Amino acid sequence: MNIHEHQAKALLAQYGVKVPNGYPAFTVDEAVSAAGKLEGDVKVVKAQIHAGGRGKAGGVKVVTSIEAVRSEAQVMLGKTLVTHQTGPAGKQVQRLYIEEGCQIERELYLSMLIDRATSQVSIICSTEGGMDIEAVAAETPEKILALSIKPSTAIKPHHIRRVIKALGLTGAAAKQATPFLNGLYTAFCSNDASLLEINPLVVNADGDLIALDAKMGFDDNALFRHKEILALRDLSEEDPAEVKASEYDLNYIKLDGNIGCMVNGAGLAMATMDIIQLEGGSPANFLDVGGSATAERVTEAFKIILSDSNVEGILVNIFGGIMRCDVIATGVVEAARALGLEKPLVVRLEGTNVEAGKEILSSSGLAIIPADNLADAASKIVAAVKGN
Repeated sequence: MNIHEHQAKALLAQYGVKVPNGYPAFTVDEAVSAAGKLEGDVKVVKAQIHAGGRGKAGGVKVVTSIEAVRSEAQVMLGKTLVTHQTGPAGKQVQRLYIEEGCQIERELYLSMLIDRATSQVSIICSTEGGMDIEAVAAETPEKILALSIKPSTAIKPHHIRRVIKALGLTGAAAKQATPFLNGLYTAFCSNDASLLEINPLVVNADGDLIALDAKMGFDDNALFRHKEILALRDLSEEDPAEVKASEYDLNYIKLDGNIGCMVNGAGLAMATMDIIQLEGGSPANFLDVGGSATAERVTEAFKIILSDSNVEGILVNIFGGIMRCDVIATGVVEAARALGLEKPLVVRLEGTNVEAGKEILSSSGLAIIPADNLADAASKIVAAVKGN
């Protein structure tokens, strides 16, 4: 789960991380009121969407008057921003962050994330702040430092010294690096974050170290421990189908293809998508119904798959261990009838009560295409979608 910049900054401030003063705003009047509370003539109007590249898309404006804040807020609220992370559809701006200006001397990059290969927290930093870190990695990889922190030891002085050296921090900024990095690390671990990115991390005219931007993402599986973080969730920033799927404990991710997939088990779902690709098709989604799906959940899964207008056919691939094939078959038949399904449907069942499941499908009177194994199923759905 991701949160907005203003939410991330408010959270980091609780751990002693220095951030500029600012206020969220949902209307033009709230933006003007927020600007009036800030000291200094320079204000920054920032669009709040879950995507990077806002500045290049016109979503960050530096102004020098209250009236300019009003003018930019009028333009920005309701505008659709298209960035390299939103895709061509873009995201509509529904909230702003009005922030005090900052006299920037240096722009740096700093992030923390989970390195799944080592099961450690990885710190990545660079002197090239304000840029896409992917571009820095491709063009000047020598300007990036990556170091791992063992959970058993937490962040130590030697880690901080390496970051200070890599970023070329001196004076007040170097002194502030220890509480700054300790605050970031504590905020990251205490809240089960999966990503914390500050880009740019700046040194201002007074030599202070400031998080001028902040992006945070959290492990969905740990949110039950963090009700206060879950309360920050903005459903308008998420795919409606994915939100609906979460209500039924379905693991769904929309993709760009035209073959809908309904599978039990994440590994089998990934294998199913791979074999569809191998057969020349393109999966429209990842959807894991889990090991305890009911007929109702199967019906909802069908609805979610069919909510994607790109879907031209559906492949159901179930290996029944805890899951019973006859329960899935009943759900598939009920869903197909209830939804008046007219698109090609291929079903492959294997495992517990498989013969009973196949009998339910064959006696349903529906145009369900049975498959003997995964390769057969993928071949049949690809052919059906292509009209062969």
